[in-house]
Amino acid sequence: MRIIGIDPGLRTTGFGVIDKDGSNITYVASGTISTKLTETGDLPNRIKIIFEGIQEVISRYQPDIASVEIIFVNVNPQSTLLLGQARGACIAALVSKQLPVFEYTALQMKQAVVGYGRAQKIQIQEMVKRLLMLPVLPGMDASDALGLAITHAHTSDTFSKIKSAATTERKYSAMYKAGRSY
Repeated sequence: MRIIGIDPGLRTTGFGVIDKDGSNITYVASGTISTKLTETGDLPNRIKIIFEGIQEVISRYQPDIASVEIIFVNVNPQSTLLLGQARGACIAALVSKQLPVFEYTALQMKQAVVGYGRAQKIQIQEMVKRLLMLPVLPGMDASDALGLAITHAHTSDTFSKIKSAATTERKYSAMYKAGRSY
């Protein structure tokens, strides 16, 4: 199974691709999609660059499944809204290529990769380097994306077992016009 991890960002979106074969994980690729050269106020063009960049990565590496970071409200609500739009562009690019998307919080990713939910960026980079046997530390955004892919690699077997063991029904009280359901 090939997994792509996405760490959404309006200025820099990280991506990481790994292969999972049984319990073995192997590095395939990682990098960033940058909108830093785009004018700060040109949000539509930034969203377009992110969307097209994710689609290009998908076309090149042909992942089977995607893992994306869930964003929480920051101190600045405006920044949170802008970041949410970048995340939306990432998810739209993934689902437009018919990829199943799984979502993880930064806390879940840190717990799965480092073993500590409040791990620092350098700790994530170091563990990603060790887990994937990389010769050098990946960049911060790329290491977070690789961490999200690793998180899904570690949890996907559990999700499969739960899905096959239990039948889940939609709770219509939690639905909002065919949105997320719980």
